[in-house]
Amino acid sequence: MNPEPLIAVVGPTASGKSDLGLALAEQFNGEIINCDSVQVYRGIYVATAKVPIEEQRGIPHHLIDIAEPTENVTAVQWAEYARTTIAEIEARGKRALLVGGTGFYLRALTTQFFVAPEIDETLRPRLVKLMERKGAEHLHQLLRRVDPITAQRYTPKDWSRVSRALEVYFSSGKPFSQWQAESPRQPTPEAVRLHYLVLQPPREELYDRINQRADLMIGQGLLEEIQSLLATGVPPDAKAFGAHGYKRFVEYLQGQRTLESAVEQMKLDTRHYAKRQWSWWRAQTNTHWLNGFGFTEQVIEEAQQIVSSLYNSFDSSQRKEEFRC
Repeated sequence: MNPEPLIAVVGPTASGKSDLGLALAEQFNGEIINCDSVQVYRGIYVATAKVPIEEQRGIPHHLIDIAEPTENVTAVQWAEYARTTIAEIEARGKRALLVGGTGFYLRALTTQFFVAPEIDETLRPRLVKLMERKGAEHLHQLLRRVDPITAQRYTPKDWSRVSRALEVYFSSGKPFSQWQAESPRQPTPEAVRLHYLVLQPPREELYDRINQRADLMIGQGLLEEIQSLLATGVPPDAKAFGAHGYKRFVEYLQGQRTLESAVEQMKLDTRHYAKRQWSWWRAQTNTHWLNGFGFTEQVIEEAQQIVSSLYNSFDSSQRKEEFRC
């Protein structure tokens, strides 16, 4: 028997994923599981787009504020939490809806990764500083020397994965490609049932919304929030501060750039991130593209029709299976 579809509302930042997720949860008796890598951290709010409790319409939200900003929630850890949460939601007779833009989290949910070596946590901040000083191409050249097979798969722009491969090599002495070859990836049960609703609003309108949101964050106290976290002992290189909306302002507070530069660079970073997110979803299967923002009536109605069709197809196949039995 085919499993019931599992719905993920995805797309670039500022595209209205939370609005659409809430609408679908209300329509289909659902609960929301966060799959945004910034919203997992406690203490950071202004630049995270977390839905305030008073705006959640009574719909349970899971995997938000589950870690301290000094922790590093890996994709594999998140996937383990998500599997447990999905099972708990479905055991209550409700439906789980995954909402967020972190594609690597969802890849970890749908792919059985190799068992990675223990990673030296001091490597990532050192690699980030090296990239900022010498550029992403320098990191890629370093990867080519120690692991040419993996370097062929990634471009210098994909510096996060390049850094991960370097972390694996310098932590274990064995290339990332060798670890993968010794334990190839396998699809998980979630891979069969996961369907992506991908928001694709007009690019220029999305960029305008990103720029406006950045300006709004300053007025909502983003700098004060960062200063408060730093004052409590959260280090400037904490994992949570690597997120868009925080990194450049930490640099400003450290005297590395002007406030104007921080604002403009954050806008540019976020626009570039939105483009990478679209590229990510184009490479996935089981995608249903929605041309517009998630808070518009037209997109909500189209998404409801798609999800209703997916659930109805499951119900129909289940009844046929029961009849044959």
